[in-house]
Amino acid sequence: MSWHPQYRSSKFRHVYGKAASKDKCYDCVPITHNINDNHFCAVNPSFIAVVTECVGGGAFLVIPIKQTGKLDPHYPKVCGHKGNVLDIKWNPFNDFVIASCSEDATVKIWDIPNQLLKRNITTPKKELLGHARRVGLIEWHPTADNILFSSGYDYKIMIWNLGVTDAVISNPVKILDAHKDVVLSMSFNTDGSLLATACRDRKIRVINPRAGTVLQEGSYKSHRVNKVSFLGNMKMLFSTGTSRWNNRQIALWDQNDLSVPLLEEDLDGSSGLLFPVYDSDTHMLYVVGKGDGNIRYYEVSPEKPYLNYLMEYHSHLPQKGIGMMPKRGLDVAACEIFRFYKLIPTKSLIEPISMIVPRRSESYQADIYPLTAAAQPALTAEEWLAGINKGPLLVSLRPGSEAVKSLPQFPDQEPLTEATDVSQQQEAQGRISVEDKQKPREIERGRKRLKVEENLPENQQTCLSNGFDVFQCPPPKTESELLQMYYRQQEEIRRLRELVIQRDIQIKQLSLELRNLCTDT
Repeated sequence: MSWHPQYRSSKFRHVYGKAASKDKCYDCVPITHNINDNHFCAVNPSFIAVVTECVGGGAFLVIPIKQTGKLDPHYPKVCGHKGNVLDIKWNPFNDFVIASCSEDATVKIWDIPNQLLKRNITTPKKELLGHARRVGLIEWHPTADNILFSSGYDYKIMIWNLGVTDAVISNPVKILDAHKDVVLSMSFNTDGSLLATACRDRKIRVINPRAGTVLQEGSYKSHRVNKVSFLGNMKMLFSTGTSRWNNRQIALWDQNDLSVPLLEEDLDGSSGLLFPVYDSDTHMLYVVGKGDGNIRYYEVSPEKPYLNYLMEYHSHLPQKGIGMMPKRGLDVAACEIFRFYKLIPTKSLIEPISMIVPRRSESYQADIYPLTAAAQPALTAEEWLAGINKGPLLVSLRPGSEAVKSLPQFPDQEPLTEATDVSQQQEAQGRISVEDKQKPREIERGRKRLKVEENLPENQQTCLSNGFDVFQCPPPKTESELLQMYYRQQEEIRRLRELVIQRDIQIKQLSLELRNLCTDT
């Protein structure tokens, strides 16, 4: 009989939630009283946007992320909708572009100025007209630029290409007409090739958005689904909903078989909705309750029992909505792995809550900060619509990395390398083998040159090593920056040595093959 330990080894076992102090909260914010089941808040490293109360139409506030404290009651709004704003989402690749949808059946794209707002913004950058009834959900594509999904109460999901020059777009590039009721939730997998939806008809669907076909469809009699989320690349879906007896419930599904859930668990008897939030970098799943102040968090594993309960953050202040800061906006010096922005309408307050891994060391903790999605698209809209799939560009969160804010794009050099003559490559290899006996210094330079020429076509981030730009890194100004630069250079030297060793092995193998060929002839 095998013995299974009660506790499993995990570096996130002791993660705890820490609420921000009063001076770091956003006070006197008129949060909306709309009863729609959405987040009502969107956050990026530059701004926090929140849907607000407005007479005669819909509006939302855009506040600089560092402008904490009491908000001016006359603070300018973004108010171009004729109905209540139901959802807002920041462009993941541009911190100054936000999308909003409303009860007036429109979707609007807004440009937010870099400086502090001085007057109301009433003119959108683009207006999307296509839905016959109010639009309840919007989602940006995770890897393709200028692709936006919108879902309305006309039971349709529309795909928009915002790369066109028209200010008013009335023809979406694709209409998904696979639902027979209102769509309650939308979620993409990592590369955006699949879309999971939860519908009011209690069914979960996995859809190929470009073809418009339903790949999987399922429902379970004891689980009434409200929200659904892809769990990264784990081939699983996570859903929240209610049971037959109206208990709040969570369920885990195999994305290739939605007939029966892999796991089903009742949480409590509260009536509020549960928002699932998945962090694919740490494989942690957060379940945020609407109408209460609790945040449960789990660690997801590909084998049974799949969900490993870690802890629960308790608060006596109920939340109406929630905002999530992207990874590039976290405080890595404090070992912060996630940050929520909690909307508390009873106190007109937005309270940041940091999820922290307790560590004694003050240095950068690389084991809890794997490479994360960059603020740059991996595909253009035309490439994605043509059928190309690509995962997100990844960057390091190491301090001092310029690549965290904006990854440089390098021209694609693959056609040039493919067109290179094979005889030229053989001649170059022959030169290196001859020089190997005569001029070792020139060989070293040739090896480095070959390394750069071969690595550039493979990956667009070759200038980025260990999370920083080798060629454009600013000179260190303090002793700590100098030490960080020294350690990074040591890692780079170690990596280059490994590449040189690999090149030596390849050269020896090629020389042996040439010698064998000569003996055969």
